[in-house]
Amino acid sequence: MKRNVKILGTGVCRPQRTILAEEIDLKLGLELGTTARRSGVRERTWATTEKATELARDAALQAVANSGLTLQNIDAIVCGQSVPEQLIPSNAALLQRHLGLESSGIPCFDINSTCLSFVTALDVVSHLIQAGAYQNVLVVSSELGSPGLTWKDHEVISLFGDGAAAAVVSANKVGGEKASALLGSHMETYGEGANFCEIRGGGTGLFSTRYTSETHEDFLFHMSGPKVFKLALKMLPQFMDRLLEKAGVRMDDISLVIPHQASGSALALIQRKLDLPDERFFNVLERNGNMIAASIPSALHQAVAQGRVKRGDTVMLVGTSAGLSIGGVVLTY
Repeated sequence: MKRNVKILGTGVCRPQRTILAEEIDLKLGLELGTTARRSGVRERTWATTEKATELARDAALQAVANSGLTLQNIDAIVCGQSVPEQLIPSNAALLQRHLGLESSGIPCFDINSTCLSFVTALDVVSHLIQAGAYQNVLVVSSELGSPGLTWKDHEVISLFGDGAAAAVVSANKVGGEKASALLGSHMETYGEGANFCEIRGGGTGLFSTRYTSETHEDFLFHMSGPKVFKLALKMLPQFMDRLLEKAGVRMDDISLVIPHQASGSALALIQRKLDLPDERFFNVLERNGNMIAASIPSALHQAVAQGRVKRGDTVMLVGTSAGLSIGGVVLTY
């Protein structure tokens, strides 16, 4: 179903501290170059004193400024992320306060489909805008994954970076073949992969009050990359056919595919399966790492800034997430 919405502006914010792959090699006693070679990530940023909602605020202010609107034009805030700053209240409510809108009364809520959270939020918000519930929605993904990484797993510690990205999504009443719109969306979840990426502790299954030195690892992120890769490889071709069908386009119509920056092997898989040349596939993993839900909107912002995405272009945002889920949207930017 086509939805007449437009991404008016985007913004990003990263922590100040840059972590090079060589630093990880040295800390783990590996030969220099090992981390970059295995992960495809040469540098990423990790937070030191920055909070997720502070990064979210700065990304949001940039997105609003780039949209040509003001904060007073925003009538809803939606945060799509996997790692909340705190369990209660929602990140969106905390962000509202950071933006100085705490007395505005505008609704705020979170959406969590881990790495696909921004894509899911964009999908949900587009339906709400199409239905007339909102006019201008601020969608923000802000992820600080680094505190939850275990140094016992080189695959995990080598991939992830912290950062925030935001977009202002608005109703678009301008018609025409190349008018901005969300053309279609699709998501599939296969619970057989539910334990391939997980943090077991912190919820009601393993309360934070049960945290001890013995249960420490249960409160950190764990991933079985090969299992994720195998299941995604199996499901991706059929998923892509269904996404394109729902959007009413062919792969040849897509100007640029912006994938979740999951890992070097995952990006290579998607590009190979879609048979795309480099100019139609946006890979910024090397300098960003996997920023979880902030990966896709951050990459979109970079693509627009570099002129890789222009008004009227047909763009695909696609990726995988814990669950195991595969999801994507096709839009006319």
